[in-house]
Amino acid sequence: MYTFTFERPASLADASKLAGAGGKVLAGGQTLLASMKLRLANPGQLVDLGAVRELSGIKREGNNLVIGAMTRHAEVAASKDVRDAIPALADLAGGIGDRQVRALGTIGGSIANNDPAACYPSAVLALNATVTTTQRKIAADDFFQGLFTTALEEGELITSVSFPIPRRAAYVKFRQPASRFALIGVFVADTGSGVRVAVTGGGNGVVRHQELEDALGKAFTPQSAASVKVSAEGLSSDLHASAEYRANLIGVMAQRAVAKALG
Repeated sequence: MYTFTFERPASLADASKLAGAGGKVLAGGQTLLASMKLRLANPGQLVDLGAVRELSGIKREGNNLVIGAMTRHAEVAASKDVRDAIPALADLAGGIGDRQVRALGTIGGSIANNDPAACYPSAVLALNATVTTTQRKIAADDFFQGLFTTALEEGELITSVSFPIPRRAAYVKFRQPASRFALIGVFVADTGSGVRVAVTGGGNGVVRHQELEDALGKAFTPQSAASVKVSAEGLSSDLHASAEYRANLIGVMAQRAVAKALG
């Protein structure tokens, strides 16, 4: 690692001030610290949010489940509130990485990093969540903007994510065996006002799949998902899988997710 200074503010106000002055925010550190060890990142100052208690916690607000940005994956997976309201979200959190990653990684860190194969972005997008920051509220459709890119401005911090509770939902992923990231992950949600389908691992970031949404909006069944021919256009092709293989996986994972949502 390179030389850097380390700050651990105890309040959101102090954290915002440090981030606004150019400090690099440390949430769970599961990506940032690894990048620093490999000398791929060289922040002059780290701002650890671990002591900012107001950024953690899970609560029900009407028909929404609100999760603080610094809430750990393991906490989401184990939460009775999450399991009762959106079991698909608890299931997703319980399948991220390994036990150590789940103990340290945070929901805010995951969506702010926006890794193209991360799991949480698919839940945020499929459930039509709202990302609350120190400056504003951002709709899921406006938040994710491509490879490791979001709508966040310099110094803007995520404070919480509000998930509308769907009628039914499920997440299924095909794991890349070494990293446990999603080679392809599909989150389906029947929101009551329509069906949303988000795909992660396919390319430069999480995306909604319009053809699957249209088919499942007519009939929320695995057969409807199977009737959609998923195009390989725009999908990644690398040492792990070809674009055509990923396209096939999207169809298969979508069918399994719908079956899972139906119980």
